[in-house]
Amino acid sequence: MDELTLNVVGIDFPNADKSRSNRRMELLLCKPGEPIALRREPKNPHDANAVAVFSPRGVQMGYLSAERAPFIGRRMEQEPYEIIFQALTGNMAYVRIRFGGGSPTLPEPAKSPPPSRHAPYDPDAFYPDPDGPEWGA
Repeated sequence: MDELTLNVVGIDFPNADKSRSNRRMELLLCKPGEPIALRREPKNPHDANAVAVFSPRGVQMGYLSAERAPFIGRRMEQEPYEIIFQALTGNMAYVRIRFGGGSPTLPEPAKSPPPSRHAPYDPDAFYPDPDGPEWGA
């Protein structure tokens, strides 16, 4: 049994369906831990190893990367697996797959580092002046 986090590519391309559904919008509707589906596309004109990623609503969200698709596609045929949505962060979407039985687990979210004195300027933050000397007599 092993688990992998895989990135989903092509999330900003429209789908080829009649309504030209929006992949990014579909990703925004997904919740971490939600089961999703993978479908191999051996007749894909760009990549015979392509593996498409679909939401629980049946809408395509993108593809596994071309580097990982051949490996994952072969394993999908050879052993049981489960796959869940992991996260959408900026321009990247991630899914979590577990081979060999059982459900995949979501990794702990990364902790934010404590604020630094040298952090970039945030125009909405409050920056008080440091205490200075007492003025006057």
